[in-house]
Amino acid sequence: MAYTALFLVLSCTLAYYASTLQAYSSLDYTPQTLTSYVPSSSKSSTKKVMNPIDSCWRRKANWASNRRALADCAVGFGKGAMGGKYGATYVVTIPSDDPVNPKPGTLRYGVIQTKPLWIVFAKDMVITLKNELIMNSFKTIDGRGAKVEIAYGPCITIQGVSHVIIHGISIHDCKPGKSGLVRSTTMHVGHRLGSDGDAISIFTSSHVWIDHCFLASCTDGLIDVIHASTAITISNNYFSHHDKVMLFGHDDHFTADKVMSVTVAFNHFGTGLVQRMPRVRFGYAHLANNKYDEWEMYAIGGSANPTILSEGNHFTAPDNADAKQVTKREVKSGWKNWKWRSSKDKFVNGAYFVQSGWGSCAPLYSRSQAFSVADGSMVPALTSDAGPLGCSAGKPC
Repeated sequence: MAYTALFLVLSCTLAYYASTLQAYSSLDYTPQTLTSYVPSSSKSSTKKVMNPIDSCWRRKANWASNRRALADCAVGFGKGAMGGKYGATYVVTIPSDDPVNPKPGTLRYGVIQTKPLWIVFAKDMVITLKNELIMNSFKTIDGRGAKVEIAYGPCITIQGVSHVIIHGISIHDCKPGKSGLVRSTTMHVGHRLGSDGDAISIFTSSHVWIDHCFLASCTDGLIDVIHASTAITISNNYFSHHDKVMLFGHDDHFTADKVMSVTVAFNHFGTGLVQRMPRVRFGYAHLANNKYDEWEMYAIGGSANPTILSEGNHFTAPDNADAKQVTKREVKSGWKNWKWRSSKDKFVNGAYFVQSGWGSCAPLYSRSQAFSVADGSMVPALTSDAGPLGCSAGKPC
C-alpha cells in the first residue's frame, strides 16, 4: 500500500510539472495581412463561427437602427459599461478639431458633453486631433457603417470617468500632446501638461469597453490602464506594428492598482509587435481566446505580483530560439508565488508558458460577466474578424 500511495503522489506531481513545460505543435499558421481581417460586404455573418460578443449582435440585419443593443454584448469585467445607451444620438459630420472651443458636428464636441450620447459618423473620415481627446462619462464612439480613423496627432484620454465604449474605429500613428488648454467638459477648460502619445490612455476610470478597433504605430503605448482603473474589457481588437502594446498598472510602487481587473478577449495580436501583450502590475488580468501571431521579446509580462490567467489563447512563437517563452517576469527573483496560470492554451512553433503560484486564480466574474472560453485551437476562427468590421445597413454585420 505504501508503494502504491508513493506512486500516485509521484504521478500527480509529474503531471503538474509537465503542464508547466514547453508545449509544441507541428501546426504552421501564416499571419493574415492587415486587409484580410475586414470582412467583405458579401461575406455571410450568419454562418460564421462567432465568439460570444459577436454572436450577440452581428447576425441581426437591423443593427444600424438598433445600435444601442451593442451595449448589452460585452463580457468580462467591462460588462457593465453602458456608454451612451440611454442618451441621444450625436452624429459627427466634420473631421476638424479645436481643443478649446470645439464646433458642433466634431467628435470633440460630442465627447465633452455632460449628458449620455451615442456617437456615430455621417461618413468616412480621418480625424487628426490638435491635442488629446478627453472623454466624458456615458459616451459611446460607434464607428460602424463608416471607416473612421483617429491618426497623426494626439489620441484618446479616458481620465476620471466611467461608462465609456469605443467600438469600430482605427487609432494609429498617435503623437504626444503638447502642453496647453484642452476642454474636458462643456463647463471646464484646463491646462494640460501634454500626453504621452498613447492610442488610448485609461486613467482612474472604470466600466470601459474597447471593442473591434485597430491600433498600431503610436509613440508610446497602444492601451494603458493605470492609476486604479478597473472594470475594463478589451476585445476583438487588431494590434499591429508596435513596441509596447498594453500596460496595466502605473508602476511597481502604486499599490492602488491592486483593484484593477481587466478582461482581454478575442483580440488578434498581429505582425510587428515586440512586447507587453499585456504587461501587468498588481491587479488581475484574464486573457482569453486571443491570437498571438508573434512577438520579438515576449507576449505576457509583469512585475509587482499581479495575477494572470491565460485561458484558451493561441500562441505562435517567433523563429528566434531565444524568444520562445510567452512569459516574462520583470524581476530577478521572488516571483514563484505569483499566480500566473495557463489553461487550454495552444502553443505553436515551440512557444511555452512558465506557470507559477498555487491555489485558484479563476476570475471572480458575476453571472452576467461570465462567458464560455474555447480551447486555444478554436482561436483562429474566433478572432478572424478582429478589428473594425465592414458593416452595411440592412445586412448582418
